[in-house]
Amino acid sequence: MELYTVDAFTDVPLGGNPAGVALFQDKLPDEAEMRRVAAQVGYSETAFLRLIAPDRFEVRYFTPVEEVALCGHATVGSFSLLLQKGLIEGGRTYIAQTGAGDIRVDIAAGLVWLDMAVPKELGQLSDADASALLSMYGLEEGAFGTLHPAMVDTGLPDIMMPLANPALLAALKPDMEAISALSKRLNVTGVHAFAIASDGVHCRNFAPLYGIDEESATGTSNGALTYYLYRRGLVQPDATNLFIQGEAMGKPSKIYSRLSVSRDGSVSIRVGGSAVVRES
Repeated sequence: MELYTVDAFTDVPLGGNPAGVALFQDKLPDEAEMRRVAAQVGYSETAFLRLIAPDRFEVRYFTPVEEVALCGHATVGSFSLLLQKGLIEGGRTYIAQTGAGDIRVDIAAGLVWLDMAVPKELGQLSDADASALLSMYGLEEGAFGTLHPAMVDTGLPDIMMPLANPALLAALKPDMEAISALSKRLNVTGVHAFAIASDGVHCRNFAPLYGIDEESATGTSNGALTYYLYRRGLVQPDATNLFIQGEAMGKPSKIYSRLSVSRDGSVSIRVGGSAVVRES
C-alpha cells in the first residue's frame, strides 16, 4: 500500500479539501482494514483504489467510521495523484468503478473532470424563508441583490444564496442552529452562498445539519450553482466557469465547471479540479 494525503480542488499546499488516497497493486484489503486506515488518516474521506484494466480503477471510499458510495473531492484527488505519478495520461478518459456505479473521469489540461447528476431546480424559496435566511446570516434586506435564493440539485440538494458582492460573503455571521433547522425542514444538505466577481464566483458552503459548519471545497454544490446561474442567463453553454471557495477558512479552493446542452435541450454538467499531493 502507498498512502498519500492530497488537497483536492486547489493548486496551493494545505488549500482545498483534504483526502487520503491509498494505492494498491493487487486486490483491496478487507473492509475492516480500510476502515482502520481511514480512521488513522482522519480526513472526511479516504479513497482506496487499484487498477483493474488499462482504463478502469476500482475505487472505494471510507469515512473514519463507514463506507460511502462516492466522494467527489477524493476522486479528484485520487486521479490527480495518479496523473502526477505518471500512472495515467492526460487527454484520456478513465472509469472509476464505485459503489455508486461507473463514473467517467476525463483528464484534460491537468484537470480531473467528473460528471454530475442530472441538474434539477427544486423551486425558489418563499419570501418568508428568504427573509429568514437573511436573518440567519446577519444580513439586511437587499443583500441578495437582483437574484433570489433557490434550491438546486446535482446529486445533493442545496439552497443557492446569492449575495450582491464579495464583501457581504466574507462578512457572513451564520447561525448554525437556525441553518440546520431550515435545511431539515426544506430537505436540503445546506446553504451555498455566492457572490459574482470579476475573477470568478466566490462561494461559501454551510452544512451544519450534517456536522459540517463550513466546507472548503464542494464540487456538487458548485455544479448546482452552475445550473442556477445558467437558468438566469449568467452562465453560457460550453464555457469554463471558475468558483473560488474556502477563502474564509484559509483553505483557498478552485472548482471549475462546464455546462453542455444537447440537441434535445437536456443539460449536463461536469465539475473539475486539480490537487496537491502533500505526503506519502
